[in-house]
Amino acid sequence: MKRRFVQQLVDGDAVEEVYLVADKQLRVNRNGNLYLQVELRDRTGSIVGRLWNASEHLFRSFEVGDFVLVRAKVQLFQGALQMILSQLERVETEKVELADFLPHTEQDVSKLLERLRGYLLRLANPHLRALAECFLMDDEFVRAFCKAPAGVRNHHAYVGGLLEHVVSLLDLADRVAPLYPGLDRDLLLAGVFLHDIGKVRELSYDRAFAYTDEGQLVGHLVIGVEMLNEKIGQVADLTGEPFPSELLLRLKHMILSHHGSYEFGSARLPMTPEAIALHHLDNLDAKVHSFTRDIREDRNATSSWTPFNQALQRRLFKGSTDGTEAVYSPVLDSGET
Repeated sequence: MKRRFVQQLVDGDAVEEVYLVADKQLRVNRNGNLYLQVELRDRTGSIVGRLWNASEHLFRSFEVGDFVLVRAKVQLFQGALQMILSQLERVETEKVELADFLPHTEQDVSKLLERLRGYLLRLANPHLRALAECFLMDDEFVRAFCKAPAGVRNHHAYVGGLLEHVVSLLDLADRVAPLYPGLDRDLLLAGVFLHDIGKVRELSYDRAFAYTDEGQLVGHLVIGVEMLNEKIGQVADLTGEPFPSELLLRLKHMILSHHGSYEFGSARLPMTPEAIALHHLDNLDAKVHSFTRDIREDRNATSSWTPFNQALQRRLFKGSTDGTEAVYSPVLDSGET
């Protein structure tokens, strides 16, 4: 039987299908009764499922990252589709087609990698070019860099997402740098490449996107600096001279400051032209990607607005489909369900 992907579901559908559990919670409703809330995912997207009158035994019978067979009814609720589950049971991994469950970049990974290599191997600074070569000669790193998502759920959250994100940033940086003579183009491009390298160890992405123990305890900013330190020793073998100490400090600073502010997890505020440029280009690519994805994936054709996005703290305007003025409901903008 042909698989029913999340993206194909519509209001009123009866569903009997296997999905990957991306998140699970056991909650209590207003009457004090337990209900199960799960985020169910396949490679086309995710949907929230709720099972009323659940038990702790059922909650403990499966884990995040497991596959479950669900029987459910699809329902439109406050502008978003959800599943009301009647049954849920764990399914062994051997019985599922893993390719159906992890989303992948729609771009050609080999071509993205070719573009990445083209930018890095044409750097004029011999030390930065040698550093990039050390990473590109590490086959294990390259495989992980090409496979890793850029995040678990917010932006570029799919296999190959990290590579796609970095190549997009290299394109942006290459266009922006000539407009600002005070920017060191080579340093900016090297920082773009290095800023998220720690995500290859921060995230796990074999069956479901999640954080590793190292990712939870240390985070990709510190991991990235550690990975940079590990490679610096190899650069001297290629160039015949030590890596410049100030250049290394500038690279480390770009990794540690690219989140831009302390409230968003930055270890330092950007304090160089290249660091502030990296932060804003990174934020631009992430936010535009998130906006266009939410608008593209919203399947509620009856509304000109997307459902409230908790990460963005807003709804997004899709545009009117019939030429009439869109109706905006501020009640739904509260984010409450």
